[in-house]
Amino acid sequence: MTFPTNPAVSAVLVTGTVLVALALCYRPLGDHMFRVYTGTRHWRVERMVYRLVGVDADAEQGWPAYARALLAFSVVSVLALYALQRLQDHLFLSLGMPAVPPDLAWNTAVAFVTNTDWQAYSGESAMGHVVQTAGLAVQNFVSAAAGLSVAVALVRGFARARSDTLGNFWVDLVRGTTRILLPIAFAAAILLVAGGALQSFGGHHGWTTLAGGGQTLTPAGAAGQEAIKDLGTNGGGVFNANSAHPWENPTAWTNLLEIFLLLVIATSLPRTFGRMVGDNRQGYVIVSVMAVLALISIGVTQTAELHAAGTVPEATAGIVPEATAGTAPQWAGQAAEGREARFGVPDSALFASAATLTSTGSVDSAHDSYTAFGGGMLIVDMLLGEVAPGGAGSGLYGILVLAVITVFVAGLMVGRTPEYLGKKIGSREIKLASLYFLATPVVVLLGTALAMGTGAGRAGIGNGGAHGLSEVLYAFASAGNNNGSAFAGLSANTPFYNTALGLCMLLGRFLPMVLVLALAGSLARQAPVPVSAGTLPTHRPQFAGLLAGVTVVLVALTFLPALALGPLAEGLSR
Repeated sequence: MTFPTNPAVSAVLVTGTVLVALALCYRPLGDHMFRVYTGTRHWRVERMVYRLVGVDADAEQGWPAYARALLAFSVVSVLALYALQRLQDHLFLSLGMPAVPPDLAWNTAVAFVTNTDWQAYSGESAMGHVVQTAGLAVQNFVSAAAGLSVAVALVRGFARARSDTLGNFWVDLVRGTTRILLPIAFAAAILLVAGGALQSFGGHHGWTTLAGGGQTLTPAGAAGQEAIKDLGTNGGGVFNANSAHPWENPTAWTNLLEIFLLLVIATSLPRTFGRMVGDNRQGYVIVSVMAVLALISIGVTQTAELHAAGTVPEATAGIVPEATAGTAPQWAGQAAEGREARFGVPDSALFASAATLTSTGSVDSAHDSYTAFGGGMLIVDMLLGEVAPGGAGSGLYGILVLAVITVFVAGLMVGRTPEYLGKKIGSREIKLASLYFLATPVVVLLGTALAMGTGAGRAGIGNGGAHGLSEVLYAFASAGNNNGSAFAGLSANTPFYNTALGLCMLLGRFLPMVLVLALAGSLARQAPVPVSAGTLPTHRPQFAGLLAGVTVVLVALTFLPALALGPLAEGLSR
């Protein structure tokens, strides 16, 4: 694949290509997900799962029962995944891997069940085939399906009137897995195999001798797991190099495919939302806000990296990869450190933005090597709550909670009881929305302060000064927002960080989910409020602008001091 001479042109082209592909999928995929969650017929394989679990698929649940089912499923999943890791040395196809240490097993189990998939270990040297496939890969599906379920439950809260139920968690979980995630992952895996990704357990116990001598681990279905990894569901890779590894991400076009997969479900969910509430215009407003915030992030990150502003020096002859003239990326003036030569700086920056704007955390370059402002923008992406477009389900319910806060603020301006989609936003609703918004900042900032204030936390920092703070802030922002990527200069595989980040992931995932379900239950019980002359129109560009503004202002007021001490101080000092 040839690169344009002007890197700015390349940045525009690759970003535009992904945007066009997402726009083409918005309606068909959004409509498909609408049919999945509103249909009444169960597939035969789904009925088998319901019988195995022992649930009545036709019985709906109120929000407390829905939340209990979600939490019970998650607790069992954590225990099962922890046991798999601790017993790994007794499992077949373990590849001789020892049992995972207790603190790392806890961290990894929590990470994959919360859809964070933070990896404090090197995948190819720590996990055998059974743990990778029967443990981690399974959670890649079901943890994402759980997020979709909570989002759909909140939408039902807006769509229903005088109802005490929000659907059935088990039905939503199973349908999200069998009808959305599995089919897309299957198709994407075929494309990745066609692009050169490996899909094999390998030869003798998974070990393959390389031509240059030595041995390396052949991936346990790298293409399939890569497809799962890039569905906006997680950041866990078979290899420590993740999507920078040629066996997982072989070419420039597979790199664009993976960026597309990071975003496609989350950007199509607003269409599902619009269909379920009976007004497609509401979906267009939500997706437009997501798009504007995402484009700002992508533009800032690509500009910072293309102009090498900050801590990373411009590319020099010593690090420019050898290549045929006219086919290599144009590295001059760009931040080339930590970038994969096959993709170039614009594609790498786009991938990094897409990964941090979603709860994915997959990487094809070293985020710790990004410039101060480029890396700082990646932190901001996560601190926004990953709502542009966010993860599978979590992005939609996150921005809808922000929409509730926005109409409340607008109502205060005109002295009216705020309304959104025919539902009054009273004291109960705004308290739940406020607690939702405050939950993650409390977890992130307290965790960062604890790490910076203790010897055990400071011991893992790989760089001094402002960048060291950025490494810690990035880690807790990633854990609290269930992202999974990292500034790898931080040595996080320690008892302190495995424990602290594990707790951060748990609270950052399930506390907001329970609050969302409580909000959904409160909304579903209300009678619809008729539209009046004083009702704020939420389908117009003015509301989209107000929602985007409230999102940015809330994050700025909450996290600006921490950002000022980290990436901003680092960038301005250069």
